[in-house]
Amino acid sequence: MTILLDSTLEVRCVQYRREFHMRASIDPTSRRILLRIGTHYGAITMPSDLGERVRQQLIRARITAPIVEHPRAERWTFITGPARPDGIDAAASAELFRLYATVACTGCQVVLPSAEDERTGYRTWIEPPPESAAALPPLDAVIEATRELGTRKLRAR
Repeated sequence: MTILLDSTLEVRCVQYRREFHMRASIDPTSRRILLRIGTHYGAITMPSDLGERVRQQLIRARITAPIVEHPRAERWTFITGPARPDGIDAAASAELFRLYATVACTGCQVVLPSAEDERTGYRTWIEPPPESAAALPPLDAVIEATRELGTRKLRAR
């Protein structure tokens, strides 16, 4: 059975692979561009207001991360370098849970913006990917900034 893919979807996926060296693939069923989390990539998703504060803190630390915005859900996903093999501890996990932040587990997939997503505003880039996967920030740095800023907001309540 041959499945024909939308050429703009294919072009965007190839762009992710060639220009940004991201190991993206197309899921023919959902017609989405996917990035597998694990050996090469990590991801953390959080509410957009917290995401904006995390982004600003990372910029102050001279760290940039590709960020995908999900406007209708009001959430941002930071694409990072891979997670440590031992993962995050229970206390950090509980703290992130209270902040509505989720660390993507190994083997899951993050959807990257397609041209159609961007045209409709369904999924867009806040920060585009770097030209090298080696430039991705460590997942731990983004988690630490999230915990620090989220804890400040919780204490302020």
